[in-house]
Amino acid sequence: MLTMNMNYKNLKESYLFAEIGEKVRTYQREHPGEHIYRLGIGDVSLPLPCTVIKALHRAVDDQAFRESFHGYMPECGADFLREAVRRYYGERGIELSSDEVFISSGASDELGDIQDLFDRSTAALLPEPAYPAYYDACVMAGRRVEHLKTVRERDFLPEPEGRLDAGLIYICSPNNPTGAVYGRELLRDWVDFARAKGSVIIFDAAYEAFIDDDSLPKSIFEIEGARECAIEICSLSKTAGFTGTRLGYTIIPKALERNGMSLNAMWRRNRTTKTNGVSYIIQRGGEAVFSPEGQQEIRKNILVYKKNAREIMRAIDDSGLWYCGGDNSPYIWMECPFNMKSREFFDFLLNRAQVVGTPGVGFGAAGEGYFRLSAFGSPEDTREACSRLRSVLRT
Repeated sequence: MLTMNMNYKNLKESYLFAEIGEKVRTYQREHPGEHIYRLGIGDVSLPLPCTVIKALHRAVDDQAFRESFHGYMPECGADFLREAVRRYYGERGIELSSDEVFISSGASDELGDIQDLFDRSTAALLPEPAYPAYYDACVMAGRRVEHLKTVRERDFLPEPEGRLDAGLIYICSPNNPTGAVYGRELLRDWVDFARAKGSVIIFDAAYEAFIDDDSLPKSIFEIEGARECAIEICSLSKTAGFTGTRLGYTIIPKALERNGMSLNAMWRRNRTTKTNGVSYIIQRGGEAVFSPEGQQEIRKNILVYKKNAREIMRAIDDSGLWYCGGDNSPYIWMECPFNMKSREFFDFLLNRAQVVGTPGVGFGAAGEGYFRLSAFGSPEDTREACSRLRSVLRT
């Protein structure tokens, strides 16, 4: 007898960003010709770096000749790309072996799939506000979720508490949606907590390339003891503009073991069963990201987004409203004006200024009354959006 996965009934009717997209499409149908200034969904607007494009072209040409053609790639990633990621971490003093690096089709896929390693009886701890896909993936897997509400006074960065009890702990730094970054001491507290509890931290480092402050950790493996309690998942989507080409990587140290089982070996077995590897062409493009030229070019693009973030921050500064993020992140998390609810402010901005952001309540109950703005738009649209934001906040 066929039985469906009834956990899907526990999901919200629509995903946050699908809901936003539908509202914007409805507005455009009713107001044809009006330009929408999108500071909502975190998609990039700058093209791929030239070094990456050249590598992609060379890889396409390789596929035209028998001698250089590639079919299925190694399920855990090509040696050349795993080694490039290993060197990237080594330059920051983090020693990895290349077989601790797993190449993926993007962080979003891995954040959900990684749950295969843990029995569904293992609860997950989600500090809120949080990226909604964490919660949805847990619900789909039938996993119990413990919500840890955070507070504005600490920029919505949570502290571990002895009463907390969850086998999986999701941490995102720089955080999506708040843009806040975990300091070294706070991250050490979480590593110590996980080791004491026997928990595993799922560390989402998708925005690590936006951290300029050398005192702030880009990787959880900068913290002593993290190799025994953490998995790091990263993406080239926001780092290098791979949102449309899909590429990321996951770091699982060999030292990470639970119940006498190696999580590194388990994940290798999972990937060799469930995937056929990422395309040769895309992996060659990813390799170029980690070249000296690639690093220089992606840095130029990131500086454009960081300039957008400063533009948004100045607009909010002029309004006198509270916010966090922006300095080492592409996201700014602001309080809604006039005591508005998050969705109310979304409708207000869309209808009054044609500016789209993301209502904070979509990231959990702790996000009610707050709003996320993204710096990934074009500089021209960001400037105009900020001008309109100033105008409506003065009204």
